[in-house]
Amino acid sequence: MSQTTAGRASGQPPEQGAESPRGIFGRLFLFLRQVVGELRKVVTPTRRELVNYVLVVLVFVAFMMVLISVLDLAFGQAALWIFGQGDAAG
Repeated sequence: MSQTTAGRASGQPPEQGAESPRGIFGRLFLFLRQVVGELRKVVTPTRRELVNYVLVVLVFVAFMMVLISVLDLAFGQAALWIFGQGDAAG
């Protein structure tokens, strides 16, 4: 039989050790337990850190707004220079 990259024969379910296969509710419960476990690892930032993060984001957004505005103005002027004002006599 051919082997997959995980090292087990194709068509076989993944090995679960001594555990029996879980039903839909067992998997849902396991997922919720893992979510709660991950949420316990989250570290809440201090007020100073939060203010710092907010300021960094606001400065970055303002910079990007200015950059995109300048590029939009430049491309608009370039399009007008290349294609003209559209008032060609004809």
